[in-house]
Formats: sequence, C-alpha cells, structure tokens
Amino acid sequence: MRTAQAQSPTKEKLLDAAQQLMLAKGFPATTVEEICDTAGFTKGSFFHYFESKEHLGKEVLDRFYFSLQQMIQQGSFRKKSDPLQRVYGYVDRFIEMATNPELPSGCLLGHFTQELADTHPEIRSLCAQHFAEWVALFRQELDEAKAQYAPKAAFNTQSLAEYLIAVMQGSQILATAKQNVGVFEQNLQHFKRYVKSLFKK
Repeated sequence: MRTAQAQSPTKEKLLDAAQQLMLAKGFPATTVEEICDTAGFTKGSFFHYFESKEHLGKEVLDRFYFSLQQMIQQGSFRKKSDPLQRVYGYVDRFIEMATNPELPSGCLLGHFTQELADTHPEIRSLCAQHFAEWVALFRQELDEAKAQYAPKAAFNTQSLAEYLIAVMQGSQILATAKQNVGVFEQNLQHFKRYVKSLFKK
C-alpha cells in the first residue's frame, strides 16, 4: 500500500468511523455501507483503501492498539526512575484512562477476540500478537522491579503481566454489564494491592 494512501484523510475518516461503529455494535453487525455513510464517502472510496471488510478490521485493530499504547506511555509514570513505582504508575495510568469520559470506551482487542476467534483466524492471530506485545511491555517494568526489589521471589513476571490484561478485559465486560466504569478502578486497585503484597512494598 502506498504511503500517501496510509496517510490519507479519507482513509483516516473511514478508520475513525469503523472504530466508532465496531466499538458500539461489534464487527459482524457493522456493515461497509454504515462505515461509508458515517464517514461521508462512497463504497468506491472504501475499496480504494481496503480490499475487504476483514482488511479494514485488521487495520483498525492495529490503529487502535498502537493508539492505546501511545496513550499509556504518555502517563507520568514514565518519568519515574524507580522501576517499582513505574509498575504502580502503570496501573494508575490504566485507571485514569478507563475512567476518563473523554476517551472511547471499550477495547477492540477484547471485542474482536470474543466475536471473531472462531470465524476470522487472521484477526484472532493479530489479537493474540497485540496481547503478547502488550504483556511484554508491562513485563519489562515488572522484570526491572523484581530484579531490584525481589530477586529471589518465586512469582513469574510473564503470568503477572498477563493477569493485568485479564483483569482489564474482565473489568470491561463487568463495567459494560453494570453500566458502571467504577468497576475498573475497583478491580485495578485490587490488582495493585496484590502486586504490593508480592513485592512487600
């Protein structure tokens, strides 16, 4: 795909519309026609940039994931020199983001995994890849903190990082069911207390 296309305002509007609709309705229930109508373009414009709805799904998923990571890394915790404080700050940053009404609610990674794992193997694989990348980023912080504060502790930083993602995704489901974003803060504070018990700090 040409670089000019990747940076096209038309393409960005189509991706914006797709993300908005798919977070609200899910991938299967969102049609190409709806995406085009919401973005204000014809189907001809859509197929100029995307070979299919699945192709669009992969691109909107990539875009969502990298935007999410960028928002996480903008947290003030990144300025802390103490690795354990960065770990706690990482969790606090999630709470800030999850309870901010100005940010989009929902996680496309979670939605797509639940909806498409059995029917769209390439999208499922892409979800698995992004979850693995996300886990690896948090594990880096945990590894540094463990090396400094708990080098002989038996806990596994890989599974602990995966636990955070599981808490996040499960909290998304509960918050949606209860219509209460406070679920995020409650559960993430539980996770933070658990991590503190592991490090004894």
